Amino acid sequence: MLFVVGTQAATAQTADTAEAVIQEQAAGNKIKLNALLRPLRQVAGAPEAYYSYCWELGDGSYSFAREPEHIYKDTGTYQVRLFATNNYDDGKKPRSRPRPVKVKTRTLLAANNPSNFFSGKGVLEMKTNCMPLPGEDMLLMLGYRNLQVQAGVSGSIMLLYNEKQFRQSSFEVAEARVYHKERGIGMDSLLAFTHDNVWDNELEAHGGGLFTASVTAGGTSQSRMQLLQVLKQEMSGYQAHRIFRIEDLQQQEERLIFLQINTLPEMIKDTNAVVTIGALFIPDDPAMEMERFNLELQIVASHDPNRMMLRNRRMNYRFTGKNKNLDYKVRFQNTGKGPAKKVVVTVAIPGMVNSSTVELLQSKPECGWCKQVYSGGSCIDTVLYKDSIQFVFNNIYLPGTQQDGIADPDSTMGFVKYRLHFAKGLVKNSFRSSAAIVFDKNEPIYTNKSVGGFKKGWSPGILAGYGFLPGSKPDIGKHNWVVGATLSEYAPYKRYWQWELYVQRYSSYEQLIGRRDGGDTLINGRDYKLAYRERYNKVNVLTVELVPFSIRQNFNSWIAAGAGVLVSAELNRTTARMYRAVVAESTTQLPFVVPDKEEERVASSFGSWRGALFADVQLGRVRVGPVAGLRFLQYTNPGYSQLLLYAGWKF
Repeated sequence: MLFVVGTQAATAQTADTAEAVIQEQAAGNKIKLNALLRPLRQVAGAPEAYYSYCWELGDGSYSFAREPEHIYKDTGTYQVRLFATNNYDDGKKPRSRPRPVKVKTRTLLAANNPSNFFSGKGVLEMKTNCMPLPGEDMLLMLGYRNLQVQAGVSGSIMLLYNEKQFRQSSFEVAEARVYHKERGIGMDSLLAFTHDNVWDNELEAHGGGLFTASVTAGGTSQSRMQLLQVLKQEMSGYQAHRIFRIEDLQQQEERLIFLQINTLPEMIKDTNAVVTIGALFIPDDPAMEMERFNLELQIVASHDPNRMMLRNRRMNYRFTGKNKNLDYKVRFQNTGKGPAKKVVVTVAIPGMVNSSTVELLQSKPECGWCKQVYSGGSCIDTVLYKDSIQFVFNNIYLPGTQQDGIADPDSTMGFVKYRLHFAKGLVKNSFRSSAAIVFDKNEPIYTNKSVGGFKKGWSPGILAGYGFLPGSKPDIGKHNWVVGATLSEYAPYKRYWQWELYVQRYSSYEQLIGRRDGGDTLINGRDYKLAYRERYNKVNVLTVELVPFSIRQNFNSWIAAGAGVLVSAELNRTTARMYRAVVAESTTQLPFVVPDKEEERVASSFGSWRGALFADVQLGRVRVGPVAGLRFLQYTNPGYSQLLLYAGWKF
């Protein structure tokens, strides 16, 4: 029995890591491709598992079809790669090796379907075969095109990745595959290319200096130094970049760069985090504008096309008000065998968010409001509830991934992007949201939970107080004054740590050394009888006190309590040896005290250390603002108790 179980486990492991086997059928220069992939392992409770495909065809073309057909223009050997993604599958993504495909005939009239890579109106766009999952590779396709009137456009493209807001590096570019003689360059080369003869001629005509260029109509006055500053600003939020040189891009021509990227295992483990990869197009011609494209990617624990994303999920509570924006995006994909005519996206609203502030930013399919379009037309509507919002797409056509004739997965995807504002009485706690997506009358599909929250932030504070001993302690000053500083989390609503550092000055106190009754003394040449004489030490102490940790709790906005450990060290102890004499009563006058005389003074620093446990209560604006408190301290070495009345202010 044990042998059978072990054998089954080994078989499952082998199947889980099996490579994708690419197969081809050639007919001249027309190649049909397909792949043998390991069996899917259905995630319990999820929609039906399926593979999505992304083919790199080896000549600068790609396909998302399951079994693409492609016509190569020229003879040669092309390296075909498949990046298959296992959706709703709990196994690993199939590994793939490039397969050489030989083409022996040539044609100048290749009749491939248009790529439809660009969905926007810009010159740059990026797509990936999947969302990043730590430890897996990912294909990033960087597309660029020439929308200018003139032909032969040249310039540079800068790829920006690994945002500095995350301490961990998320991506590593394993390989960049180019098909139109693009090449990697450095920053110096980029700047050199932008300062070409066009700029030099204008400089000479206008008498410009080395770093100033005045361009023709439609251009702007720029300089190499200015360009460098702009690029530094664009790069300031990223840890890494790559620059590609592009040349002679013809009018309406589209090109792709394929980047195989490793998503590093140490990347952010938070599956709600959204990372950005940026791309910049820097033209040589100063009359053309620089353009940027940002690709937002959500880190995932498994491949699921239906997801909720929150871009600004970690905010600074100090600068967050009721008008602070929360931008959500819910992605959905019809994975069925036929088109969907109605899609209902129901999103749960966190309690601290005001649902009536919802603002629709963008949607796909893009359509007008239902109350504004004709009857039966494609439209979107919103239904507001206290704790949720419904976005309803009516009379649309959203193809399914398993539908016949559908090769572009983008056509099966949609999204709704919306904005919300916080309600009054914002609390510094995390907030969660999720979505349920219904295609026509099918069962709902539930997305991940999107978790937002606030950075802890730092709250410095000041503290001043008066301490006294509730009992008698001869060797300790009866009262003292305290002034110092505190450091804690900003406006916490949960238990938090606080650190403190302050100085404490004790009142002077006396330590009797010895006393002798009677005796004679001479004052101003006259003899007197003494009642007694004594020697004592007069002590002044200045201490520094450190609270290495204390735990505190704000019960509401007005009452708080805490407890902790304190370490105290004497900054300075001054001991003066004093002599005092009291003259006895005589027939001529009452007893009087001879002025004290200092015989010796000794100073020391850090001569004594002691610890204490304490607990206190506070009243006031305990999260941010003024407070008053009462603290009880129990010291050791020597042991005694102290009460401290204090006032403070947290900023």
